[in-house]
Amino acid sequence: MACSVENCDMGSGVVHPATDAYAGEAVEALKAGKVIAVPTDTLYGFACDACSLEAINRIYEIKGRRHTSPLAICVGDVSDITRFAVTDHLPHGLLDSLLPGPVTVVLKRGESSVLEQSLNPGLDSIGVRVPDCNFIRTIARASETALALTSANLSGQPSSLSTKDFENLWEHCAFVYDGGLIPSSRAGSTVVDLTTPQRYRILRPGSAKEETVAILEKHSFVETVTS
Repeated sequence: MACSVENCDMGSGVVHPATDAYAGEAVEALKAGKVIAVPTDTLYGFACDACSLEAINRIYEIKGRRHTSPLAICVGDVSDITRFAVTDHLPHGLLDSLLPGPVTVVLKRGESSVLEQSLNPGLDSIGVRVPDCNFIRTIARASETALALTSANLSGQPSSLSTKDFENLWEHCAFVYDGGLIPSSRAGSTVVDLTTPQRYRILRPGSAKEETVAILEKHSFVETVTS
């Protein structure tokens, strides 16, 4: 039986399978401002409520990461992205062609974004993910907000493809959700800047660069080359 936030020792690194039976428990933890570890379609990640400053700071502490390194967000469905970022400059169908999948799209937040300004302060853009992974999408939908998401590892260390890879960090999470070994390289998602109309810039090649570029060029996007 899934245990609730009230009767579990939060922060004890309790490990449960990443199944729908434990989704409600995960949502409770997120709403309580806790950090959880979850599988995605590329790597295991640490996730928290993107509108909880306390939880965001906790992720930085766990990873030993500088606050100047921005966090991406994860939402349950492509249709949710408009709540958090500007998409009206993008061709119809582009985001649905890229997502769900191993891609992080970088977009401008815009004045209507419901994200807390404390998330990535000083930046007017945000990286957005919709992983092709049922568990994290289920809890993102149920939490009715965006999740701050980053790889489950110490900053500068190899990324995690299994829960064992970051076993030394379990104790810092309210819950760890085990989805088994992720059949992926450790390259993570492909990060692409789509803040400028009809232009793209690959910020990190990741695991799906070729597929991403092909989709963008099909929609008549041109690469911005930086010198």
